[in-house]
Order: sequence, then structure tokens, then C-alpha cells
Amino acid sequence: MAIRLPRIISSKKVPKGYFAVYVGENQKRFVIPVSFLSQPLFQDLLGKSEEEFGYSHPTGGLTIPCDEDIFLDVTSR
Repeated sequence: MAIRLPRIISSKKVPKGYFAVYVGENQKRFVIPVSFLSQPLFQDLLGKSEEEFGYSHPTGGLTIPCDEDIFLDVTSR
């Protein structure tokens, strides 16, 4: 039996159990599972987001101030 890992999805609508984040200089949108919130590396990214933006995110989704490559590396672990 294979183990299914949560995946980053690209969608205009955010399904239940997921949330939108905007990453990188071009503010690329990713829809990721809420289970990422409990991951220590992802929590570090959230801390950086809070330091830079506080709780004001004009895009309507969470803005994470890091390169897309770093974000994809963190979310693939």
C-alpha cells in the first residue's frame, strides 16, 4: 500500500482543508494543505511572513517572503 503525500495544487478556488499563499517576487499563488501549518520549517516561513507583513495581507492570501525555490524545497520535505 502506497502512502499519499499532500501536494501543492493550483486552483482558483481553495478546497476545504487548503489555503492560498503567495510566494516570491512575482507573488506566485500556491494552494497548500492546512497540515503544513504544523511543520516546523513551514512555521519558520510563517514567522518571517509575520515579521515582514504583520497580519495585513492585501492579496487576500498569506504572503510568504521567500524565493519560490526555497518554498518548494520546504513544502516537499
